[in-house]
Amino acid sequence: MSRLRQLALVVALAPAVLIQPKVQAAMNTHQASAADARQNHPYVGMWVTADWHVRHNLLPNGRYDEARGDRESAYQGRYEVRGNHIDYWDDTGFTADGTFIDGVLHHGGMILHRRK
Repeated sequence: MSRLRQLALVVALAPAVLIQPKVQAAMNTHQASAADARQNHPYVGMWVTADWHVRHNLLPNGRYDEARGDRESAYQGRYEVRGNHIDYWDDTGFTADGTFIDGVLHHGGMILHRRK
C-alpha cells in the first residue's frame, strides 16, 4: 500500500476511532438511564384480577409474564407503556393492549389491580 493510501486510510478512520469511545459512553449512559426508568416505572410489577385468576407480571426489562389460573407463564412477551396506554406483543405473535385509569389496568375486558 502506498504511503499516500495509508495516510488517507488513517485520516478516514481517525474520526471513528476518536468518536467511538464517546459514542459508546453515551450509549451506556442512555441504556443505564432507560433501565433505571423501567425499574422505577410506576406500572412495573404484578397486576391481578379480583379473583387472582389472571396475573400480569410487568417486568422492568420490558417483558411480561402472564399466568392464568393454575397455568403459570401462560403467555409471555414484551410490552411498552406510553403514557397510560400499554401494548403487548406475545412471543407467539398475539397482540393486545390496555389502558391504565386511576391506578387500574383495563385489558381485554378485564380489570386488574396492582398487587401491593
